[in-house]
Amino acid sequence: MPSAGPRVRFVQDTPARPRPTVGRMSTRFDAIGMVVSDMAASVAFYRRLGPAFPEGAEAEGHVEAELPGGMRLMLDTEETVRSFHPGWRPPSDGGRTSLAVRCDSPAEVDALFAELVESGARAELKPWDAVWGQRYAVVLDPDGNGVDLFAPLPAGD
Repeated sequence: MPSAGPRVRFVQDTPARPRPTVGRMSTRFDAIGMVVSDMAASVAFYRRLGPAFPEGAEAEGHVEAELPGGMRLMLDTEETVRSFHPGWRPPSDGGRTSLAVRCDSPAEVDALFAELVESGARAELKPWDAVWGQRYAVVLDPDGNGVDLFAPLPAGD
């Protein structure tokens, strides 16, 4: 029998809302920007998740990769950020960003988790079947940001 606890709502459960407007312009999210301490390690990590960063991105201070749906993932080195914001310092208590990557199947969650951990990513939560009907796992990127891996469980599980 399902738990009597609070219902977890995901984006697919949420009714569409009108896009906010500023004056006569409408706004929309266009990019996810992250400051990284090691560009080469971060590009290698995120390439394993699908974004196609250009060749040579590992040696750049700022790189972008288009994501499905038209959004972009932008990575900047700490040095690049300090070049235009000299007083900036990275957070001292770990990552403050979390991303979620939808996989095609529960087996893909397990395989991708294993591949990322084998390649050096830190395991935060090993794959498990969540009560909300998803196979779920969490790894940490090179800067300690959480990257959730998930896929819907087959109906009836």
